[in-house]
Amino acid sequence: MEQETPVAEDIRITGENARCDEACKRLLSTKEILAHILKACVEEYQNCDVRDIAGKYIEGQPEVSEAPVMPDETNAPRVRGLSDTDKTLTEGTVTYDIRFMATAPTTGELIRLIVNIEAQKSYHTGYPLIKRGIYYCSRMISAQYGTEFVKSNYQNIRKVYSIWICLEVPKEWENTITRYRIMEENLVGRVREQIGNYDLLTAVLVGLGKPDGENYDGVLKMLGALFSGENSITEKKRILEKDFDIPMTETLERRLSEMCNLSQGFEERGMKRGFEKGRVEGRVEGRAEGRAEGRIESTISTIRNLMGSMGWTLEQAMDAMQMPEADRPKYVEMLGPQ
Repeated sequence: MEQETPVAEDIRITGENARCDEACKRLLSTKEILAHILKACVEEYQNCDVRDIAGKYIEGQPEVSEAPVMPDETNAPRVRGLSDTDKTLTEGTVTYDIRFMATAPTTGELIRLIVNIEAQKSYHTGYPLIKRGIYYCSRMISAQYGTEFVKSNYQNIRKVYSIWICLEVPKEWENTITRYRIMEENLVGRVREQIGNYDLLTAVLVGLGKPDGENYDGVLKMLGALFSGENSITEKKRILEKDFDIPMTETLERRLSEMCNLSQGFEERGMKRGFEKGRVEGRVEGRAEGRAEGRIESTISTIRNLMGSMGWTLEQAMDAMQMPEADRPKYVEMLGPQ
């Protein structure tokens, strides 16, 4: 059997990780899971019941409403909402993991929000992740021109949220939720503007951690359990159903199984390569290789996002990420001439 070259292996790994990423996004876009994320991260929902958030406030119809082909898909409560792509001639294209419209109860009335949720494998991207989150917020505001408001009707701008779920973070960021937003500050005198006129964008970083860490509860426990490589699919389903009262529909169970099976496949292939190389610690190395594969895909995704959103060349994107010179030829070969 012909041995796979390192470059061919990296290309295959990229495709496999892309499928795993898509499975994660589909799982996250389940309304009941989104509802728990919104309640924990969006202040407008702090006093709402998660069932109301899922059933009343998240806008959108089931995604496969035109031609359902799988069981439970016709009524699967997943978000349709907005397009996941924002494109301009001068600023490039941004592709969002998940983006949707939602209404929120305030003082006697409903307001409309635009929410973006991103699943980020690694906190270490070569640039401050929060800056990317704020950039996404800014794009979601500017993209409202011509849809939510026209001409000088700026009063119709909708508040936007960009929520980043980070699977691998530094120790101090584990099991944390951190919010960044616009605040009013009087430098001279004392005046008060209506908060709704300036509180228009919020970025939130969610750092997942280990079960034995501090603050491992609520949505951090839910997301940590979902993306943990230690929990079996049976344990994940038990946590969703018993701890978070999320019904296990056929669609949700299928998407959870899809994500778990893909993740398990990465680990098993890594273990196999470890044994083939004669490593005594085959299982440990297998997991390490699985993580390395994830870092390769994360790096490629970051490069493409920088090139698309900033209009940079491949070389400029690698410079911004401060990529070591020794690593660059591999990514040049994988991404091809630009």
